[in-house]
Amino acid sequence: MTSTHGRGLLHLAAAVDQPAAGQQALFDADLYVESARLAESGGLDFVTLGDSFARPGPDALGVLARVAPTTARIGLVPTVTVTRTEPFCAQAAVATLDWVSGGRAGWQLDVPATEADARHFGRRRAARGDERWRKAGEVADAAARLWDNREDDAETRELATGRFVDRDEPDHVDFEGATFSVRGPSIGPRPPQGHPVRVVDATEGQSRQTAARYADVALVRAVSAAQAGAVRDELRVAAKDLGRDPDGLRVLASLVVDLGGGEHAAEPGHGGGGPRPSVHGPLYRGGPVDLAELITAWHTSGVVDGFHLVPAEPRRDLERLVNGTVALLQHRSLFRTFYPGRTLREHLGLARPANHCAGPVRATGGAA
Repeated sequence: MTSTHGRGLLHLAAAVDQPAAGQQALFDADLYVESARLAESGGLDFVTLGDSFARPGPDALGVLARVAPTTARIGLVPTVTVTRTEPFCAQAAVATLDWVSGGRAGWQLDVPATEADARHFGRRRAARGDERWRKAGEVADAAARLWDNREDDAETRELATGRFVDRDEPDHVDFEGATFSVRGPSIGPRPPQGHPVRVVDATEGQSRQTAARYADVALVRAVSAAQAGAVRDELRVAAKDLGRDPDGLRVLASLVVDLGGGEHAAEPGHGGGGPRPSVHGPLYRGGPVDLAELITAWHTSGVVDGFHLVPAEPRRDLERLVNGTVALLQHRSLFRTFYPGRTLREHLGLARPANHCAGPVRATGGAA
């Protein structure tokens, strides 16, 4: 299956994690601000920031809330561990990020499988992959229903007097999942985007049904264009079977990029032949020019809607990515030079979801 969208707008995103930084530097907010602003200068759709309860580091949601007022257009997508975080709290935090960023929030739903993660919460074992992804889908569903339990114009704000008036009673949500239940209403107004953008890593087969049903953006760690295209086709077919418009799902190839070679040609197998497997995922190693060639070839062939790029060395590789690869793509008119909209959904060409909750809702799983 192919889509005209795959040969249209190219979408680019980058990770702003600081894996090479020292322990103290991990908590330096200026590093994340600097990286996000650099990515924004290149017109990237969004930046991601990973998170895990099983490793040291700052809270991704909190960091990107700090980044929000220092940026103006770029999307902000923290990882949210949905298997350990209370769904009501998770949706409230993501909605808050959407408000403080003016409609630029997303969230990457994560379901870590490590026993170390489970022990942090007193669990004897990590749940099986299918159980974790089923819960992730239920969290996404519950969050959408909570965001929809208020009309878009239900609040009146009078800053001069400090009054905050809800003109209508919010709809109540009574959601029963396999491992949790949620009683609404939400504590805040509907987010600016309606639903902040949902991102799912769809590399593993167990995650793909959840991605096809709920994701706005699916990430695929692929070592070849053929592999990426096969996963994209699978996701689009599954989305259509679930009653979704497959053109409402963006599929991005996720690559680790090592641009330490400067303007040198890509190492054999990393350039036109595609990235190579590594312990951190598919790895491209070479120069910004050959990376631009790889991006162009994969995108124009329609196998992906764009790329999520993870700098191997954060400060060096992000700078070479933006000022080298992205600048070249812009020069060739393959990537935009300015943001035509303000919200992350607008950057991605995704419609703002309609509010489908018109009264009390009781749900058990299901699509949102």
